[in-house]
Amino acid sequence: MELIVIGLLGGVITGISPCILPVLPVIFLTGGAQSARFDGAPTPAPRSRPYFVILGLVTSFTLLTLAGSLALGALHLPQDVIRWVGIAVLVLIGAGLIVPPVEQLLERPFQRLARRTDVANTGRGYGVGLALGAVFVPCAGPVLAAIIVAGSTGRIGWDTVLLTASFAVGVSVPLLVFALAGRGLVERIRAFRAHERGLRITAGVAMIALAVGLAFNVPQTLQRLVPDYTAQLQRSLTDNPDAQKALQLGGLVNDENKDLSKCTANADRLQSCGTAPHLKGITAWLNTPGGSAIDLAAEHGKVVLVDFWAYSCINCQRSIPHVVAWNKAYRDLGLEVIGVHSPEYAFEKDAGNVAAGARSLGITYPIALDDSLATWTNYRNRYWPADYLIDATGTVRHIGFGEGDYAQTEHMIRQLLTAANPGVALPPPTEVPDLTPATGSTTPETFLGFSKQRNFAGSTYPDGPSVFTLPQDQPADTFALGGGWTIGSQSAAPTAGTAQVRLRFHASTVRMVLGGSGTVQVRHNDGSWTDVVVSGVPRSYAVVTGSNGSEAVLDVRVPAGVDVYSFTFG
Repeated sequence: MELIVIGLLGGVITGISPCILPVLPVIFLTGGAQSARFDGAPTPAPRSRPYFVILGLVTSFTLLTLAGSLALGALHLPQDVIRWVGIAVLVLIGAGLIVPPVEQLLERPFQRLARRTDVANTGRGYGVGLALGAVFVPCAGPVLAAIIVAGSTGRIGWDTVLLTASFAVGVSVPLLVFALAGRGLVERIRAFRAHERGLRITAGVAMIALAVGLAFNVPQTLQRLVPDYTAQLQRSLTDNPDAQKALQLGGLVNDENKDLSKCTANADRLQSCGTAPHLKGITAWLNTPGGSAIDLAAEHGKVVLVDFWAYSCINCQRSIPHVVAWNKAYRDLGLEVIGVHSPEYAFEKDAGNVAAGARSLGITYPIALDDSLATWTNYRNRYWPADYLIDATGTVRHIGFGEGDYAQTEHMIRQLLTAANPGVALPPPTEVPDLTPATGSTTPETFLGFSKQRNFAGSTYPDGPSVFTLPQDQPADTFALGGGWTIGSQSAAPTAGTAQVRLRFHASTVRMVLGGSGTVQVRHNDGSWTDVVVSGVPRSYAVVTGSNGSEAVLDVRVPAGVDVYSFTFG
């Protein structure tokens, strides 16, 4: 019962969120307006059309969300192929609305299967809904995220189906209300009665405009300009232990990963934590022959280190040199290192960006691109970086979260290599400096997106555009904003002109993850100023180096056109 309530409420909230806005004109014109009745005259489409449009949308949305990723993977098709098919169908239907001969051409293949009125766009509209559902899938909140994770990892039980169905019903309610309201509005305005043909053309133009906009990601740009007025509702719905347990937001437990609980993270000795989970949902491979995939089952006989990382993560940047050194020292002696790149930001899903980041860090071992976080979830992972050490029989023997303990991890690698091949001659241990900051000496990683913000020096941190004032008394290890800012889920950007960020920190080095283009001005603790020129894809920029680690204040002037993602420390 709890799953049904959460699904319904999550669906209704999603149904009134900004992500719905791009499809509303099409729902209004093709779902509602075309079924309007004027003075008892026959309607151009059945009165039931709004219900069938929404039913088609909910059907494709549900099926694609639950099984789309798995089905495409099984067919070895790109993950976005369904979206592009949906866009193409929208263009064809839109063209049919505008040009009747095109509509007749589209109907011709189906005329043997059904009556013409059932398949034409003047019919019940189920096909229109199916196409809309294919492009509607990316709209997601916490509840849908849990559904997508379940689908991507293959865990589609009755509870997942129940949650998905209730979520879909919740989404359909506001959409159906909008379609019916649109029909009522059209029926009440006399001007529409003499312009039925104009309504069809307008509907066709709206459908084609939606398709073109989707192709060029225009809706995402528009949504960034519209504050997500439902974000707090979404967070409130799942911000309690009972809801998180029901949705398994704290880590999806399945038959593959249930035994990982037998391991204590960062233990000082080898343990036995069950068979290593599969690498799932990998979109591409880097540093393998021809981009070929690696199957862990085929690696039996080798010791395998699965390293979760993200190229802009400062903690990962400090740990990667150790992993690179281990790969170089032991790869010919039975060690297979696999880097699983699980993106923290959307820009980290670009394979070119990942490849450039890997080259800069000297990574030559295979990299699995885990863009959907399917493998991350299958390992119940929660940290960047994280290491899973697997012995020659395929059993997880050690789990390491975060930085540090490199000598201990290497010692375990050597133990497992010797156990797999007792006669192996191992080289001396690697000698890579441990740059892990001393515990308690640095400020925690600071995110400016509202989804991860935790140390803002103010009472509220609303998403969308707001005007902030720098506080007179700012607590240590916090950041504050001044001027006009637009707060997004992953980053913050000046609304117009130049805005300020003030950071009170304890660290010897400070880096900022910045995107866009412009010159950021940084005022240091001694009053001096430096410029940081930002351009290209988002990446990490050094703003403080060589500090003594004591408390300091950093004032940053950020121009419009630059996105601030986070501060990282060392």
